[in-house]
Amino acid sequence: MTATYELSHLDLLEAEAVHIFREVAATQEKPGLLFSGGKDSVVMLHLATKAFWPAPIPFPVMHVDTGQNFDEVLQFRDDTVARLGLKLIVAKVQDDIDAGRVTEIGGPLGPRNQLQTVTLLRGIAENQFGAVFGGARRDEEKARAKERVFSFRDEFGQWDPRNQRPELWNLYNGRHRKGENIRVFPLSNWTELDIWSYIRDENIALPQLYYAHKREVIERDGMLLAVNRFIEPTPAEKPFQATVRYRTVGDATCTGCVESTAANATDVATEVAAARITERGATRADDRISEAGMEDRKKEGYF
Repeated sequence: MTATYELSHLDLLEAEAVHIFREVAATQEKPGLLFSGGKDSVVMLHLATKAFWPAPIPFPVMHVDTGQNFDEVLQFRDDTVARLGLKLIVAKVQDDIDAGRVTEIGGPLGPRNQLQTVTLLRGIAENQFGAVFGGARRDEEKARAKERVFSFRDEFGQWDPRNQRPELWNLYNGRHRKGENIRVFPLSNWTELDIWSYIRDENIALPQLYYAHKREVIERDGMLLAVNRFIEPTPAEKPFQATVRYRTVGDATCTGCVESTAANATDVATEVAAARITERGATRADDRISEAGMEDRKKEGYF
């Protein structure tokens, strides 16, 4: 009897991502990987570790730090980098504010997510990255659904959806002139459910914010926001205790949580399977600036 060999859905996604990592390492000069400590970047780093094992990951990781991150996530980022022996580059938005390259909107407690583009482009230029890995997925948001796996950016870091290369049969064209850049998305074809199923199966550690815990929150603009040093309740807002978890982790000023009792990856995967709105649509206030908000930011150079 002839044995049959068939890869599962997650095995196929993993194989595709490993191929993308190796393709970039073989063809691009000075790649880097964006790592924030969020679930997608954690999965991406896990895949990169598999792609090059038993050798170490052959490129540094970079975090674009707004200065308004959750403390738990920053600690997880540092612990992970130390455990894997990686070189961590931190590009700080505060440095661009101090240098006058960007201006804070709403003062020190105002959201800084829209200021990240300048810092990201500066980090890429200063480190001379020819390609940068990002954890974006096509299912997250309409502008990201248009992306190629290899996303071409011009000498100004800008993205033109009409000026992207075809990717037939998983063949990628990463050629670019000096000053131009390729953003690479190994998780393009993954969904939120795929991410959580993979985290469950691979037993990948995450910041505890992703699992159910008690937290003091307020309700603002239809979202639950944690009370912290970046979120000051108004006189009309009454803080209360709730059992919540985070579906995505970004700036503490604009990232909401959801009420949940899912305390492990299996429970979260079950919860996500029943969800009918993406994590960014449900919990990221910075994506609500306009219908084309994310696309406008991408055209300016954001991921």
